[in-house]
Amino acid sequence: MTAAILPEIALSAPEVRQRIRRAELDGPTAGLAPGHVQANLMILPKDLANEFLLFAQRNPKSCPLLDVSNPGQTLLTGLGEDIDIRTDTPRYRIWQDGKLVAEPTDLLDWWRDDLVTFSIGCSFSFEEPMLAEGIDVRHISQGCNVPMYRTNIPTRPTAGLHGPMVVSMRPLKAADAIRAVQITSRLPSVHGAPVHIGDPALIGIQDINRPDYGDAVEIRPGELPVFWACGVTPQSVIQTVAPPFCITHAPGHMLITDLLNTKLAVL
Repeated sequence: MTAAILPEIALSAPEVRQRIRRAELDGPTAGLAPGHVQANLMILPKDLANEFLLFAQRNPKSCPLLDVSNPGQTLLTGLGEDIDIRTDTPRYRIWQDGKLVAEPTDLLDWWRDDLVTFSIGCSFSFEEPMLAEGIDVRHISQGCNVPMYRTNIPTRPTAGLHGPMVVSMRPLKAADAIRAVQITSRLPSVHGAPVHIGDPALIGIQDINRPDYGDAVEIRPGELPVFWACGVTPQSVIQTVAPPFCITHAPGHMLITDLLNTKLAVL
């Protein structure tokens, strides 16, 4: 089934998950289940889980943790009712030795009893208050995936995990960029304030129209590219350090939780 998920579809979080579980929706989730927290995923064997937990603690802008499962746990009770990590994300990525080997729509053939799921805050959560302020979020208005880029910004490493930060980008008018900084600064559990505004080359992005993940979006005259730390950063780490096995979400294809965005604000 094709991937076209329209942000106008106003389904509840459980309804979205049920449609994903039935393979009726398999595309990007931006704009779906308004009001609900969406999560990036990092799923690792338990012998790597402690080190990734340390990596996330050292890199809270890129990896703000929402929840961590027990080994082999498939129902994520900390995130909502009847959330099955094996079936309730539109598309996953399977990595072996740092190589992407599959992008299934469920994990039923890949699941192992030693896997630990890390749920990481997603910038889709701060787009809702931006939209409420009348700020155009370009990938939503254009009906595509958010553009994401590998940068030259290093993460803070652990003994075995390191790699560059990935950022997501939204083009904004200057006044909207200022307001976006104010809005997102209140939401550190979904990446918080931007890490860069303006010239992409200063953070190692050579061609803003060729994102490493997601889709390019229109940047109109007078707009500034605004960059936030992104929960796809762990996938950059995977490509750098090449662990034997792990699972992530496909960029832009998030787990929709029962948590409310309004509960995340710190001010």
